[in-house]
Amino acid sequence: QVQLVESGGGLVQTGDSLRLSCAASGRTFSSSAMGWFRQAPGKEREFVSAINWSGGSTYYADSVKGRFAISRDNAKNALYLQMNSLKPEDTAVYYCAARRYYSHISGFISEYDYWGQGTQVTVSS
Repeated sequence: QVQLVESGGGLVQTGDSLRLSCAASGRTFSSSAMGWFRQAPGKEREFVSAINWSGGSTYYADSVKGRFAISRDNAKNALYLQMNSLKPEDTAVYYCAARRYYSHISGFISEYDYWGQGTQVTVSS
């Protein structure tokens, strides 16, 4: 059974940093693109960042560009999101996602096949 489990969320203040982790099990994702999405209360889930199979190509939403950094460790079957200079508008549940077959990045929710349960990030002002 494939599982993606996020960790690292929490309550922080404006300007603080957090590092989210996503541990995958049940299959290897070393050939798959992976990504992070988030959903704030009352809003639709939105794209945050994605990374290709090797880590050599990354993609960010404009709202987080320059503040967040996505990375992966294929040996550990893990995905990470380093979040710096956090703002109250970053408050959301953050989800890890993976594509089943495709190695290239995508910003579309519909193109991801596996999802974690999410981890809450709350940024106070």
